[in-house]
Amino acid sequence: MNIELVDLRLFVKIAECGNLTHGAARAFLSPPAASARIKSVEQEAGQQLLVRNNKGISLTPAGETFLRQARLVLRQLDFLADEMTNAEAGHLRIFANTTAVTEFLPEILARFLAARPGVTVDLQERLTQEIVRSVVDGTADIGIISGPHGHVDLEAVRFSTDRLMLAVPAGHPLAGRDRILLDQTLEFEHIGLHEGSTLLDFLRRQLRRSGFDRSLRIQVRSFEAMCRLVEAGVGIGVVPESAAQRHLQTMNIRLLVLEDAWALRDRSILMRSQGALPQSAQLLIGMLIDEGAGGRK
Repeated sequence: MNIELVDLRLFVKIAECGNLTHGAARAFLSPPAASARIKSVEQEAGQQLLVRNNKGISLTPAGETFLRQARLVLRQLDFLADEMTNAEAGHLRIFANTTAVTEFLPEILARFLAARPGVTVDLQERLTQEIVRSVVDGTADIGIISGPHGHVDLEAVRFSTDRLMLAVPAGHPLAGRDRILLDQTLEFEHIGLHEGSTLLDFLRRQLRRSGFDRSLRIQVRSFEAMCRLVEAGVGIGVVPESAAQRHLQTMNIRLLVLEDAWALRDRSILMRSQGALPQSAQLLIGMLIDEGAGGRK
């Protein structure tokens, strides 16, 4: 196929806007010029890529494939430009789960970025399925998840362990125990994280499987807020061990090991191809692996 880069960029902008006119404006083209370019791309591809309707446009299955590959081509060009200018410059897009975003990535990224003033990072908290999908289609360069991802087209590098524990107030009926199964906590009120957090999505699935059919007592924005509410006796909460141990130092709470098999999960870095990533991404991956090897949980 003989397709120009400007056409790839135009197609991506139109697909992201869901509207040919708006996408053309973002590409600094008139709608007629953009329409003509898209028709030319479809002729080169030998398939219809866009369906025009009253609400804008939608992608055909072939269009979805074209969009995914166009994003990957354009992202590799970004990597090439960055590395030709400065091997330690560039922009990284990282999608990660709740624990990564709130617990260990800020500290690692602070050191990483302080040593590399030419690098910028877009870090977003997403659900696991969104992380996987975004790495596959090129929206994210790196994904960080806990547990299996189930996608054969991605490389995964394990770098540490994510252990979930149960936080309860001192004096709670469960406070005298060291270990427990989630099934044994269902009579008590549970506290959860905010909507859209990876841990909430994961925990809800486990609670439903265990027969917990009530709403959570309260949802909060952080593990610190969760532990403070646990300390006040509002309810009990499932938290990562790293956060639980930190708040244990300043709050009157007790921690119980969850014996459920799902409570101990591998943390992994997801990427399409590690060898295709720019040097800055490779260096960040190395830092994450080193942190995990150093005993970070």
